[in-house]
Amino acid sequence: MKVQQPDINDSNLELCNLIGEKIAASPQQRITFAEYMDLALYHPQHGYYNSDRPSIGKQGDFITSSHWGADFAEVLAEQFVEMWELLDRPFNFAIVEMGAGRGNCAENVLQYLQRQYPDFFQILEYIIIEVSPGLQAEQRQILADIKCVKWCNWNEIVNNSIVGCFFSNELVDALPVHQFILEEGQVREIYVAAETPKNEQEQIKFVEVVGEVSTPKIAEYFDLVGLDLSASVYGDGYRSEVNLAALDWMSTVAQKLQRGYLLTIDYGYPAHRYYNPRRREGTLQCYSLHRYHNNPYINVGRQDLTAHVNFTALERQGELCGLDVVGFTQQALFLMGLGLGDRLASLSTNDAEVLDVTTFLRRREALHQLIDPMGLGGFGVLVQSKGLREEEKGRILKGLMVPD
Repeated sequence: MKVQQPDINDSNLELCNLIGEKIAASPQQRITFAEYMDLALYHPQHGYYNSDRPSIGKQGDFITSSHWGADFAEVLAEQFVEMWELLDRPFNFAIVEMGAGRGNCAENVLQYLQRQYPDFFQILEYIIIEVSPGLQAEQRQILADIKCVKWCNWNEIVNNSIVGCFFSNELVDALPVHQFILEEGQVREIYVAAETPKNEQEQIKFVEVVGEVSTPKIAEYFDLVGLDLSASVYGDGYRSEVNLAALDWMSTVAQKLQRGYLLTIDYGYPAHRYYNPRRREGTLQCYSLHRYHNNPYINVGRQDLTAHVNFTALERQGELCGLDVVGFTQQALFLMGLGLGDRLASLSTNDAEVLDVTTFLRRREALHQLIDPMGLGGFGVLVQSKGLREEEKGRILKGLMVPD
């Protein structure tokens, strides 16, 4: 795969030194890639998601669905309303958004519900779980006037207490992953080590080293998703990722949810596509200023690191934790099932007469971006449930219906 390589290395030197210190303090002078990725993204002072520079939006490094206007959030709100209705309209219903970005999606969902479904809005509690202090500050500013919003960490949510829907959009792809490689038919883990600078002016250089697997949980992960790396189709040099953090995240959500749904939107594949033998370099990518490349050891703390989501792992782990699979589809089909197609039709026939040409074209482009099968429209949408009665399990969500 050809990638666009940055011209310069613009790393956060303080973060690099901190990572170097952690490597030096470890018994074998190496850390797992998951530890490295966690520090690069989430270090409290210097991690990418805790830096002052904008990471999301047109002025940042990447754009999510919620940045293409209010339509994504508004049709998503229709799904939340249907979930509430299918659960017989409980008096207390919570939407728990995990990783809310700059707060755009939450703002648009809540404003739409307040206008269109005041009865639902009146009983709604909107909880945001956000690990980035910078993003949380932006969210608090944008959502300051909406009284039903509150911010929590996982420890503040009582187990088996949430009736409603846990929701994430492009969260799981940013969870730290372990990397592995096949050598002489054996699974080996890729670690991160550091080369000692020759002088004070020289920057720490991070390098990969290969060693034994750090935890038996990696082999358990392969068993969970039904992956046999001893098959002849996988040759030496094949490398990919294992997202153990996603399994822990799934377990935590299942513990907190009493009755309702988990809605996960992200880019990724089922296991058989994720670990396709032809995808020999894995799925790890780095994003900076809307360009991507595959070198996670430069621009440390100043670029996003992501890996595609293994939806099979989420399904299987969810089943072990008491979550039932309601359905899996693509974002384009999900949004069309919730009425995005009607919005496109209305735009073509009505709005073109009242909007100026520039506004009309921008809105049309935004709607098409959300359903582009080669982009956002190809994202996976996984819906899981817990605590539903048998008659409730038999009802198909609009987002999972195949549009006419």
